[in-house]
Parts: sequence; C-alpha cells; structure tokens
Amino acid sequence: MFDASLIRDRLPFVDARLRARGMDPSAALGELSSLDAERRRLIPIVETLKRESNASAEAVARAKREGRDPSEIFAANRARAQEIRAHEATLVEIEAARDARLLTLPNLPHESVPVGASAADNVEVRRWGTPRAFAFEPKPHWDLGAALGILDFERAARMSGARFSVLSGAGARLARGLINFMLDVHTREHGYREIEPPFLVNAAALTGTGNLPKFEQDLFKIAGDWDLFLIPTAEVPLTNLHREEVLDGKALPIRYTAYTPCFRSEAGSYGADVRGLIRQHQFDKVELVKFTTADQSYDELEALVRNAETILQRLELPHRTVLLCTGDMGFASAKTYDIEVWLPSQQTYREISSCSNTEAFQARRAQIRYKPEGGGKNQFAHTLNGSGLAVGRTLIAILENGQQEDGSIVIPEALRPYVGMDRLEGS
Repeated sequence: MFDASLIRDRLPFVDARLRARGMDPSAALGELSSLDAERRRLIPIVETLKRESNASAEAVARAKREGRDPSEIFAANRARAQEIRAHEATLVEIEAARDARLLTLPNLPHESVPVGASAADNVEVRRWGTPRAFAFEPKPHWDLGAALGILDFERAARMSGARFSVLSGAGARLARGLINFMLDVHTREHGYREIEPPFLVNAAALTGTGNLPKFEQDLFKIAGDWDLFLIPTAEVPLTNLHREEVLDGKALPIRYTAYTPCFRSEAGSYGADVRGLIRQHQFDKVELVKFTTADQSYDELEALVRNAETILQRLELPHRTVLLCTGDMGFASAKTYDIEVWLPSQQTYREISSCSNTEAFQARRAQIRYKPEGGGKNQFAHTLNGSGLAVGRTLIAILENGQQEDGSIVIPEALRPYVGMDRLEGS
C-alpha cells in the first residue's frame, strides 16, 4: 500500500513512476490529492474545537465563582460537540475513501528496474547450463507423462474439469521427492525456517499481500458465510504470520519456507498454455518469504534469487535469470527477477520462479513493523517472496530435459535419494 504522504510531498515523482508502469494515474492521484487536502483542512478545525471544549470546563467554573449563569457556556459546548462529531464523521468517510483508493494503486518500481512496456523489454541477467542437443525430436511433457503412465489429464477433467491433473505412481513419487528436496536445501543450507501454514485465509490476509481487492477474480472463494479463500500461493499465509506485529530489528532478516498447494482461477488467461502442467488451477509450490529492514532488503533479494537458482543447478537444469521491466512487474513488486528453465519441446525458456522485493508495500497494508536496532520510531518492514520452486514446472523440466530416445527419463543425481530411482520408466 502506498505511503499517502508520498502523494502529498512527491506527487511528480509518484506520477512518473506509475506512468513507467504503463498506467495513467491522473484520476487516482487527483482524487487522492483532493481527499488529502480536505482531510488536512478538517483536522486542525477538529483539534481547535476540542481545545475549546476542554477549556469550557474552566469557563464554567469561573462563571460559578463569579455568580454568573453558565447555561450559555453549556449550550455552546453542546453545539461544539455536535460540530466535532460531524467533522469526525466526515474525516472517517474521507479516510475510508482515501484508503480504498490507495489499495488500487500498484507499488512504485525501484530506480534500478528497466523501463519497458512488456516482457519483450525484460533484461537478461545471466544464464546457467547449456541446453542439451538431442539426437531425436524431443517430446513435450504431456506425451512423455502419458506414455509412462504417470500423468493423466482425462481422469482429472472428469472429476474437476479442465486445467487439473493426476500424477500417479512414479510421477507422484517424483513430485513428492522434489518437494522434500527443495525444503531440505532451503532449510539446511539457506537458513529458512519451515512452516506448514493454513491453506485457507481470510480477506484481510489477501488484502495485506495485495491480492485483494484488485485480483479477487483470480481467487477461489469458499461458498456460504465463510470469509475464506483458497491460497493462490504460500506467500499469503507466510507474509501474514506477522500481521499487526512489531518485530525486533535485531532478529531481522527472518526467512520462512513452506510447501503448499496453490489455487488460482487463472481469470484472463484463457487460451494460454491450455495443454499440460504449465498453467493449472491447482499446483504445488515451495515458497520463500523474508522480512527485512529497509537497508537489508535488496541484498536479501539477490540472495533469494540465488537460493532459487541453486535448486535448478542441483537438478542440472539449464536456466536463465531476467530482470523484469516496469511494464511486466507484479502489482505489489518494487523489483522482480524471473528465473526461466529451458524446455526442449518448446525450444525456449519458461518461468519457473518469480522473486520480488515489495519493500514496505505489503507491510504497510498488513501493519508489520520493526523496532530499529539502535532505537527510534518503529519502521515498516520490507517483505520479499519467491518460488523455490514451482513443483509442477520443475517436474516438466526434468521430464523434457532428461528424456531418452526409448521414452525413459534420467533422474538428476541430486534427486535420486529422494525418489529411490535413477531412471523413470513408468509405474
């Protein structure tokens, strides 16, 4: 959420950074400026009336000492109280309108983010590994999985509809092994604390991370009187672990990781990646979340990206890391790196992790502060998140990059202790 004082004190800067995202913020910023001006006009009026009201007690006492009738003072005080209540009610309305408008504005891009309109303007940062040269035409994962008897879309469609899948036998074991492998690396080597959070959260939690109110159409809401939604990512419950708390600055950074299923309606993505596991309504993911001070957050972002890259390197999967431009960033992000894994069937890199620094954007919405180590006023924490990794897309990459001409799949060496096999040949 925006710091409202930025709009008051640095309006041209805010306008320019939002325009770099590809939006025209004129109407929103104009409305917010007007609301803020009216708020600032009313606050001193209310404060003056309250001071006068407090002073009236002394006026009454003085009138009684002098033998005068204080009824006029009482009447003036009653009128003043009514005026205070009216102004305070107006202030509540103004602040509610201001906060509702602020919730619709995206985060401001960090100055290091390249300005651009779309994914075509993203900047490649580095590559790791060389895509394998096949002596045969590599097959897509949906053909490989069906031939091995480990991946079934038809049965999933009969029970749940399109964009669901069933993994069975060695396929299910492979997914479970990937989850355990990722969690072990992040907890034992990278210093994250493993969490098992709820898979259902309330609207306040989703507002805190920026999913609500703007992206409600992308969520699955529980029917009936429940104020609960299925989580779109573990980022939501992990970030809200410290909702409305004041953290000890000496304890920062705090690092959490969690495996959860994720649920997304994929509204607006009809026709995109309709085959296979790339874009599903339900998928598994290991998530990474950090709470930091403002001074730590960008170093911690670079470390988070390296943590996610480590998983791909251990699995011997070629990948590249790109810095997203202003026009391709997520709503809550101030800076985002995407990690893309090579898929032989498509002869291209596809996103497998997105790692973002939201700065104080989420913390301000969720009221997460920290007490600075050297003392002073409490500050909003910076929050970071990233996939470490998306399990289904990692499984896709293993199937496609490890496929052999006979249809079997060579399992990466680092994963073999987790799945109990070095080659996948069906179940």
